Amino acid sequence: MLRRHELTEREWKLVEPHTLGQPGTSGGTGRDNRQFVNAVVYRVRTGCSWRDLPERFGPWNTVARRFRRWAKAGVWQALFGAVQEPDYAWVLVDSTTVKAHKAAAGQKKATPRRKR
Repeated sequence: MLRRHELTEREWKLVEPHTLGQPGTSGGTGRDNRQFVNAVVYRVRTGCSWRDLPERFGPWNTVARRFRRWAKAGVWQALFGAVQEPDYAWVLVDSTTVKAHKAAAGQKKATPRRKR
């Protein structure tokens, strides 16, 4: 059963390759990466403190420590990059709103001196 603040299958498929502690990789393996990511998503979406996480996510201190480890390893930054769809609308500049200072027109031309 999918709960209100948890990732859908489609969202999890985007996130999963970027998680740490996967079986078959060097180092420790996480017990349940999806449950952990859902705990972080729950905390972000509800604004609750670590201590107020529901018990289904496990001990709050374990989740908080793991969150910090992932942050130091750059996992969250990689996840954000993976789930963002490029939106180039914000890159465009409407030239009707761009004004140049009058000094940007250039320096007044000096009149050439006549040779004697």
